[in-house]
Parts: sequence; C-alpha cells; structure tokens
Amino acid sequence: MNVKQHTVVDSPYGPLTLVAADGVLSGLYMTGQRHRPAEESFGERVAASEEPFPEVVRQLAAYFAGELTEFDLPLRLEGTDFQRSVWDQLVRIPYGETWSYGELATRLGKPNASRAVGLANGKNPVGIIVPCHRVIGASGSMTGYGGGVERKVQLLAFESASRS
Repeated sequence: MNVKQHTVVDSPYGPLTLVAADGVLSGLYMTGQRHRPAEESFGERVAASEEPFPEVVRQLAAYFAGELTEFDLPLRLEGTDFQRSVWDQLVRIPYGETWSYGELATRLGKPNASRAVGLANGKNPVGIIVPCHRVIGASGSMTGYGGGVERKVQLLAFESASRS
C-alpha cells in the first residue's frame, strides 16, 4: 500500500520533517539535508498529533531535553541490504560516543569497506534516531554528515554534555 504522511516539528537544530509510510516512521529529515527526498514524496502533511507522530515527537523532545539516550520506535527503513546492515549497526553506537567508519566496517565483518559504510551512513533516512552523527573519520575528524558538519558537531557536543 505505502501510504505516506508527514509532519514538521521544531527542534534545537531547526525544523525536522518526520515521514511515515503505512503508519510507521520512515524518515526524519533536516532542512538542507543532503539526500533529502523531494518534498512531494512525503505524502500528505498532517498534524504532529496524528498517529504515528505523537510518540516520535515525545521521544525527540525527551532526547533534546537530555532525558532519553536510546529511542524505542518502530521504523521502516528502505534501502539496500548493505545499507540496512549499516543502519542496524548505527543504533548500537552508545549515546555520547563515536565510532570511526573503519570501526563500523570491521564490526560488519567488512574491514575494507569504510568508504561503502560512509556512503550508506550518508543515506540514512532517519537521522538522529538512527544516530549516523556518531560516526567520525579515523583521525577523529568530523567528516561529512547529511545534516551538515556543523549540526554533527552540535549533536555530538550536546550528547557529550548531557552524558556528563
């Protein structure tokens, strides 16, 4: 069926567009995000109070308040098998910590695939909730982030401060 709906909510990092497919969260996009699908693909715009968005909004608010370190939401992530395997690993990165692209590739059993891991990471359709911002370059550099490197730095600083 694949009926899509979306809503837009405010966050400390700018507006977030939440997209649901058949009543399950399938996208969280920031303004100016690289690989952001066309607006017309998000379906009808609905109020944030319509299902499934209230629980997503509640958990995001708790996260931004420093009260939630791990999301518990059903997700519908559309991508290749490899992309989904990368996204599955992203949710294993502990709050306030970072892994390098190489470390993520090694954890996938593909130690030479750090470039492919980086590409899959960049296509993550549910930023923040699937924490692709927690992946950094081998030297600790703040390499690309779909939401912008500045937001990546802000999110990592926020998590680090909240953890302390």
